[in-house]
Amino acid sequence: MRQRLPGADRPLTLAVIGTTQAFLRDAKRMIDHPLPDQDAWVLLFSNNSMPVLRVTKRRLEEMRADIDNVDARELARVILQDPIMTVRVLAYIQPLRGRSLQHDITTIAGAVMMAGLLPFFRRFDALPTIEDTLKGYDPHALLGILHVIRRSQRAADYAQDWAIWRHDLNMEEIRIAALLHDLAEILVWCFAPKLGLAIQARQQAQPTMRSADAQEQVLGLSFQEIQQALCKVWHLPDLLAQLIDDHHTEQPRVRNVSLAVRLARHSANGWDDPALPDDFSDIGTLLNLTPDAVRRHLGLDKPATDDQPQ
Repeated sequence: MRQRLPGADRPLTLAVIGTTQAFLRDAKRMIDHPLPDQDAWVLLFSNNSMPVLRVTKRRLEEMRADIDNVDARELARVILQDPIMTVRVLAYIQPLRGRSLQHDITTIAGAVMMAGLLPFFRRFDALPTIEDTLKGYDPHALLGILHVIRRSQRAADYAQDWAIWRHDLNMEEIRIAALLHDLAEILVWCFAPKLGLAIQARQQAQPTMRSADAQEQVLGLSFQEIQQALCKVWHLPDLLAQLIDDHHTEQPRVRNVSLAVRLARHSANGWDDPALPDDFSDIGTLLNLTPDAVRRHLGLDKPATDDQPQ
């Protein structure tokens, strides 16, 4: 007997379903070992109520209390600071599009307007929070997930700025893709904090190790593999799934997202990270700027030169 998740490419075995559902029956117990395969991770995240940032929940509650004066664009700005809330809204809106709407909804303001404010607030009432989910666990786990979220926010800011520079016709799509690029990593921190800490420890012990290698050593697969499967199961727009996928970096919009994520990740280690010169060069190619001009655009006032003392 097999079961297939909506949008999944492969059937799920009963063993996988049983392993994951055993976790779901005990919501207070975190996963402390790798799940058998990609399908198990997808089932875990798809059947669990994904928590949002506490500040997101508070701002939404304030807006709900003053719903007559809520502006959809301001509501979208709140949502777009939180990767998990953003993907929850996108996943919620997809079944509501109906057959009459021939295009995907790829902006948050568009999703809110399609749902309607009252149904939106009813749907997202009593949201769980990341802070409560990880309460009582190793405090380094909360620090770890907040670090990844802050990195995602910075990547989204960079990506949007460059999309404007490039005169992209829909800069919010680029922003959302950068914000969601590391969503699977955030979810692993939420529901398997020990594994998140283990990946972090490997990278700290071997700074030159590729992120994907550390993920595969601990999880048996990469965050990108989990994420692409989630995009299918949640029926996220094909465009967003493609923008998140680093395998399509020959396309300028995907490269915009990928480079923003790279810059956010490397600069999180400090502006002296050895990978940054290559980032500045690649960003310059994207924006038709010199590496020094990229540095100035980023607010780094002293461009590095070969003859400048370091």
